[in-house]
Amino acid sequence: MKGPFFEMQNKEVARRVAAAARDICEGLGLALWDVTFEKEGKAYLLTVYIDRAGGVFIEDCEQVSRALDPLLEQTPFDTMPPYTLAVSSAGLERRLRTETHLDWALGKPVDIGFYKARDGAQTLTGTLAGHDAQRVTVLVGDIERSFDLRDVASIKVHFEI
Repeated sequence: MKGPFFEMQNKEVARRVAAAARDICEGLGLALWDVTFEKEGKAYLLTVYIDRAGGVFIEDCEQVSRALDPLLEQTPFDTMPPYTLAVSSAGLERRLRTETHLDWALGKPVDIGFYKARDGAQTLTGTLAGHDAQRVTVLVGDIERSFDLRDVASIKVHFEI
């Protein structure tokens, strides 16, 4: 079930968990990249994405998980529906969901996914050239293209082997 109330609840859970996880990450020399709380099938998945220059290791994820788990059993988290906690690296092809993420990605190659195909394509790859509260701008070759964020389903870092 989706809708504004459902999404607002999930965003509020993610915001509260992020506040708790940020201090844990900083204490371990890590950076909190993102937190999502999403319904997958009949269950909820709470995912904490972490980052560090030089990379994130499984031990880092374990440390954050062990430190965060007892906090999530306390108020205000004790009213959350049943969930699975996952702690993960932000990854090479990380999602860019906030203004801070987009600032970090300026000048980097990105994949933009659209709700409706544009010029026959559901995605576009280019270099992130700019953004504001309403639009994102990418360079595709020598051509600068700008898109309304309401038309953008996702933005993530583009990675090629």
